[in-house]
Amino acid sequence: MVILHIVAPARAGGLERVVEMLATGHRDAGHAVHVAAVVDVDAADHPLSERLRTAGVAVHTHPLPSRSYLRERAVIAHDCRALRPDVAHTHGYRPDVVDAGVVRALGVPVVTTVHGFTGGDWKNRLYERLQRRAFRRFDAVVAVSRPLRENLCRAGVPPERLHLIPNAWKQSVPLLPRVAARAMLGLEEGRFVVGWVGRLSHEKGADLFVDALARVADLNLSASVLGAGLEAPALMRRAAALAINGRIVWHSLVPAAGLLFRAFDAFVLSSRTEGTPIVLFEAMAAGVPIVATRVGGIPGVVSETEALLTPPGDAAALADAIRAVYVDRPGAVARAQAARRRLEREFAVEPWLASYEMIYRSLQ
Repeated sequence: MVILHIVAPARAGGLERVVEMLATGHRDAGHAVHVAAVVDVDAADHPLSERLRTAGVAVHTHPLPSRSYLRERAVIAHDCRALRPDVAHTHGYRPDVVDAGVVRALGVPVVTTVHGFTGGDWKNRLYERLQRRAFRRFDAVVAVSRPLRENLCRAGVPPERLHLIPNAWKQSVPLLPRVAARAMLGLEEGRFVVGWVGRLSHEKGADLFVDALARVADLNLSASVLGAGLEAPALMRRAAALAINGRIVWHSLVPAAGLLFRAFDAFVLSSRTEGTPIVLFEAMAAGVPIVATRVGGIPGVVSETEALLTPPGDAAALADAIRAVYVDRPGAVARAQAARRRLEREFAVEPWLASYEMIYRSLQ
């Protein structure tokens, strides 16, 4: 098959990792895979494009000014006419809303993967409302978690076009050993370090993590936050007001952060909403004890046997779970080992790729 992925990638994130695994996996299976990447006019050297090219995937990068939607639709239409794909696969609200229609008008079946909804301000909620309406016209809509599938069904997506395929995991590059990972992050050896990795935005709950840290200030631990976002200044002010800013290392955006998880003694995922987060797989692969909120697809990936799960939006419960990992390290290590075994047993990439290929073929 000729498969065209359409994405407007961020610098890093789970969505981008999914696109990379799909594109490289199906390319290795013998398909002709292309990725059309709509990027900011100053970001022609996007890291996702570079990784895909290195892996042998054909990438068509389109640097465009913000909100140049007519030009975007024109270049995507040009790609479709030139490549004549058997199926197009969009990822994220911008390709779903802006680009899918022009692809469909050219007679190309369109698939989308829905990674989750973040809510947020009125503008973001409007985009998500438009996205949900657009899904009704797609040939296939993939939800990455059961709650997300139910959400889409309520939004009017025809059930016969809805597919449940949780994300998968493949370790493409070896993880750094603990000492090397700590050296990369400038973390001292011998200190108990709690890691947090993600976008610094409301739905990811970094503010809850900061509040939880203030509740365990009596413990000899520090925190390492890898990520960037609009909430960074407010989070730093909050940490300073709680007198814990000296306990937190703010690393901003770190390239290949998934390779550094062995630097942590515990990993916290404090999201208010999620699909099936790739960052959770990264922690499982590294064998790091996990504390996570019970939202979205997270309980479908780890149970109380593999992680400590807390209610969303509850900083006190997060603090209690962090304390439990700190106090009972043998129990935390046992859960982490169980999580790694479950990752290998249930979230392998080969059956995941086969599920997507089955959807693509059903639309031909």
